[in-house]
Amino acid sequence: MRAYVAGDEAAFRALFDRYAPILFGLARRHLESNDAANEIVQQTFFKLHGARHDFRNDSKLRPWVMTIAMNLMRERWRRHKRRKTSLADDLSYHAAPTPEHTPLETQSRARLLHAALDRLPASQRSVVELHWFQDYPYAEVAKIVGTSEGAVRVRAHRAYKTLKDLLQADFVDE
Repeated sequence: MRAYVAGDEAAFRALFDRYAPILFGLARRHLESNDAANEIVQQTFFKLHGARHDFRNDSKLRPWVMTIAMNLMRERWRRHKRRKTSLADDLSYHAAPTPEHTPLETQSRARLLHAALDRLPASQRSVVELHWFQDYPYAEVAKIVGTSEGAVRVRAHRAYKTLKDLLQADFVDE
């Protein structure tokens, strides 16, 4: 990051190559399409570029970049929530493609998990995403979402309990 701030274009390419796949994976799990995820990745790097001189050299880059991406996704969710006009829009937003080579049972369970995650409040869903799927420690998740580690642990506990209850009910109904 220091090299990029100093004007090294190759450093930007290295940052992009390192973080774009991570950001895309994060965004894709939360958004309705590859295009939307790509847009978040592009916007994240645009914001990173605009704020590059604000980056503190004693800070870690990864939490800073992830915070930018999560904030952009929150903004997108808010806009989407305000613009929902029909049930079809809502259903297409929640539809998640699954690989065709995955067995039918695994696809069904993945859909149930995705649906259960969608039913969580955004603050809990982001903590689960970062801690469980991205494997961040709670302290780093707290920096990314802008709250205390204790609050993150409470959100995670509540989210996992809710997910367990939702999934148990869904598997019984299935």
